Amino acid sequence: MKKNADLRTRALRYLARREYTRTELEAKLRPCVQNESESEQVSLDALLDDLTTSGYLSDERAARQLLHAKRSRFGVGRIVHELRLKGVSEELIAQLLPSLQEGEAEVARGVWQKKFGALPQPSKARQLRFMQSRGFGFEVVADLLLFAEDDG
Repeated sequence: MKKNADLRTRALRYLARREYTRTELEAKLRPCVQNESESEQVSLDALLDDLTTSGYLSDERAARQLLHAKRSRFGVGRIVHELRLKGVSEELIAQLLPSLQEGEAEVARGVWQKKFGALPQPSKARQLRFMQSRGFGFEVVADLLLFAEDDG
């Protein structure tokens, strides 16, 4: 009984600092479960179910927090990749996708402006690679570079 209380306390401490997906929190708590017996695995799953039911643990809140934190610096591709790594379901990602795609061109323009400012400094290929590494799609970056070329 004491071990379950300690596990719950540890989980609540993690959740007090930031939002976690179920997959992330399970990975953080798994080392705390000493030997992986069947009953302890069940208690970890039961704890995660209880935290989800009581509203302390929410994949949707964690996904929205990540989206809010990364949106001004990264494109749709990178954010979707990070959501998948954190264990967010494909259904929830599909639900968040329209809001992500909505202002991608403006975000790309802001990232490009902050990094490069003007077209002639590094080559277009270097700028393209940088923007794609940030998760912006090829079409968005190509349009941005064409706009910058016409503007400059």
